[in-house]
Amino acid sequence: MYYVYVLRSETTGKYYIGSTNNPDRHLKEHNGNQTTSLKNKGPFVIIYKETFTTLRLVRKRESEIKSYKSGNAFRKLIEGYK
Repeated sequence: MYYVYVLRSETTGKYYIGSTNNPDRHLKEHNGNQTTSLKNKGPFVIIYKETFTTLRLVRKRESEIKSYKSGNAFRKLIEGYK
């Protein structure tokens, strides 16, 4: 299984979108400053997650979510998940 996820930084309040086959491991890596692009920007919490059966589908969805980041569609996505 593959997952697309949205993280929120508890420090900055900013959102980060990614995909993985192991969201728990990725969250630990992000919170442990093992990801260069997010180093010292955490701690992070997963606020949204979707499951997919193929890597192609998860990457397509990740791109779609990134295309409307911080717009109305993004707000609806994360608000609907709470």
